[in-house]
Amino acid sequence: MAGLDPLVIRSLEFLGGMAGAEGWRPETKLPEVAFAGRSNVGKSSLINKLIHRKKFARVSNTPGRTREINFFEVNKKFVLADLPGYGYARVSKERKAAWRPLIEGYLRGSPSLRGIVQLLDARHSPSVDDLQMLDFLAKLGTPTIIVATKIDKIAPSQRADRVEQLAREAGVDLDQVIPFSAVSGTGRDELAAAIVGLIGDRS
Repeated sequence: MAGLDPLVIRSLEFLGGMAGAEGWRPETKLPEVAFAGRSNVGKSSLINKLIHRKKFARVSNTPGRTREINFFEVNKKFVLADLPGYGYARVSKERKAAWRPLIEGYLRGSPSLRGIVQLLDARHSPSVDDLQMLDFLAKLGTPTIIVATKIDKIAPSQRADRVEQLAREAGVDLDQVIPFSAVSGTGRDELAAAIVGLIGDRS
């Protein structure tokens, strides 16, 4: 018998986008969970799978297009913050320079932030940008969940070894890493349960 869904989606509302470190942000006292990762790491697909929606978080054919932090209220219980993807080579230096203060300003200045979901592509070693983000998060001290995306692209017999290697390369504990596939749904419930744990919702 399948287990109970740890995060049943009863309501979902797009609150708006934050375009600058000092710009608009939702006036809410709800706990927030932020999602971060390189462009093309599969973040939109992961969010859509997590919330059981096909196209709620837009899946772009042009990595690096999203320029804002997008906020979604889930079940009137917590706010999901979708951070702009970083590290895409074709994005201008000016836009990259604008993203860093936006992302870091949000992460530093969010008293309601309960944790970060940091995405890494399971097929590749963490990039310089990934390692810089992980170092920043470690200094910030906010609880961080590592999600190894696109695990379906790796042969089943090689997945455990690859996830273990990725954890070593990222400098995190193996039990901090959740293998995930937006195609098969692998890891969806594990991630949902981890988020519920972050926001402290036991209902």
